[in-house]
Amino acid sequence: MRPKYDFDFLCIGSGPASQRAAVQAAKRGKRVAVVERNRDVGGVCLHKGTIPSKTFREAVLSFSNGHNSHGDHQAPRNGFGYGAAPSAEQLFARVAAIEERETRVLEDQLARNNVGFIHGTASFKDPHSLAVRSDDHHQVVSASKIFIGVGTRPVRPEGVPATDALVITSDEVLQLKELPRSMIVVGCGVVGIEYASMFANFGVQVTVVDARQRPLEFLDTEIVDELIHQMRDRNVRFHLGERVSHFEISRKGPRRSIVYLESGKKLVKDLVLFSTGRVGSTDALNLEVAGLTSDSHGRIKVNRRFRTKVPHIYAGGDVIGYPSLAATSSEQGRLAACHAFGIEAKPMAEHFPIGVYSIPEASMVGAAEQTLTERKIPYETGVARYREIARGQIMGDNSGFLKLLFHREDQRLLGVHAIGTGATELIHIGQTVLGLGGGLDYFLETVFNYPTLAECYKVAALDAYNKLFA
Repeated sequence: MRPKYDFDFLCIGSGPASQRAAVQAAKRGKRVAVVERNRDVGGVCLHKGTIPSKTFREAVLSFSNGHNSHGDHQAPRNGFGYGAAPSAEQLFARVAAIEERETRVLEDQLARNNVGFIHGTASFKDPHSLAVRSDDHHQVVSASKIFIGVGTRPVRPEGVPATDALVITSDEVLQLKELPRSMIVVGCGVVGIEYASMFANFGVQVTVVDARQRPLEFLDTEIVDELIHQMRDRNVRFHLGERVSHFEISRKGPRRSIVYLESGKKLVKDLVLFSTGRVGSTDALNLEVAGLTSDSHGRIKVNRRFRTKVPHIYAGGDVIGYPSLAATSSEQGRLAACHAFGIEAKPMAEHFPIGVYSIPEASMVGAAEQTLTERKIPYETGVARYREIARGQIMGDNSGFLKLLFHREDQRLLGVHAIGTGATELIHIGQTVLGLGGGLDYFLETVFNYPTLAECYKVAALDAYNKLFA
């Protein structure tokens, strides 16, 4: 008997959420395929976002000897074997190589799990069917259940043509033909701060503009203060609490970007990176035909099981909003597939790490000091500075630090915050202890490898102990 639908599960998009959803369903014997508008799998995460930007960061660090992220101004060391500063083409060559390798890995993963791949732009024809169009093909496919994981795209500034190479978004950063001598970053969210610090570490004169008074408001205040200090030490200028009025391109001499602020200031630089937010890539999906809508930011509302208001349609990843992390998107996709087919699964863990791949990098899990203060939760801090740790001395990182937050009454771990070399790796020890409900005693009684950055946990715990029981 012929099946009613072409597939049991159809995923729109092939980023982390859709990848994991597709594989989870396929492992349960379901007929699965992903629909992807690009020729290669991986979505924004692999081709425009997480992987390219982090690979570019490593290329910058390799050139500038920036693994010593303490802000000392050393003579640049060329990690590429070139006699002079590498060109944009040479820097981005490494990015392209990693993209190619990761694409093959993902293709192999989907193939090994018998997940089909359909190339083209998808739009709903009815609640169970998708019209898929590419340059040379058009087909209609149907599925019993559908997962939407189309991700997001950056917001472009109004009045600036998408073809203007002097005002770009994060999608175009890695298409630059040459590196600018100066640039303005509009927006001090994660993407803006990451790229601002990367280009500054390479010697580009960077100015950051944002209407907010503080960058990265979700991070612990002390961590942000240290990050701003180190970026300013690399000659990054901040215009916070400032709104952009409009953009112009200079008409005399070399073409340069002119940014006018509402305060009356005029900034003239070689390049503008506009990074003020992202919107869901849902405009082409024809959601109304399926009985769905998106909000003003193109995002889709789901319940705790990642089900939309249409029972057989699920969604996950950046297209559903916070926390919009590759790691959490992947888990959302897995859980959505489990719920779609009645597979018992625990909800996503409450505590997940957040990493900011700036230079220096920063990471956190759990509550920040300002959050605990607002909630009137009594706590004590324990701090370990890299300069106090043998491994920190070996690496030459004199400004990084780890901060632990403990409840004053029962000494439970409440939050972990780190900035400096390896912060996004170091955070996972604290994440484990936090998830298992551990606290001060664990760190006091545990032996860590020496010399490692993990020793920071012991030193920070001892610092907290001295404050709690002095």
